[in-house]
This record gives sequence, structure tokens and C-alpha cells, in this order.
Amino acid sequence: MDTSVNNVVAQSQVLAHYQTAQQAQMQVFKEALDMQQQQVTALVESASVEPQLARDGSLGTQINTYA
Repeated sequence: MDTSVNNVVAQSQVLAHYQTAQQAQMQVFKEALDMQQQQVTALVESASVEPQLARDGSLGTQINTYA
């Protein structure tokens, strides 16, 4: 009977360790997704800004063209 109790305790410890490791991996995954969301948001916001004409010099002060 002691062997079966020891096996149950050992399995319980293994499952607890597995669950802790899985929670840590999920936290890292969520943080990575949050960082990607911030980067994409910054990229989209920077792409939506209209370019301005040059303020001085002989080029780019009248027409604003992009290839």
C-alpha cells in the first residue's frame, strides 16, 4: 500500500511541476504578444502620418512626391 501512495504523491508532484512550467510559458507568450501589439500599433501610427514639404532649400518645397 505504501508503494501506491508514494506513486500517487510522485505523480501529483510531477503534475504540479508541469502546471507551473506551463503557466510560466504562457506568461512569456502573453508578454511577447503584448510587445508585438505595441510594435504594430506604433508602425501603423507612423505610417498614417502624412509627409510634410521641406521648409527650406530649393528642392521639395513645392511638390511632395514619393515613388
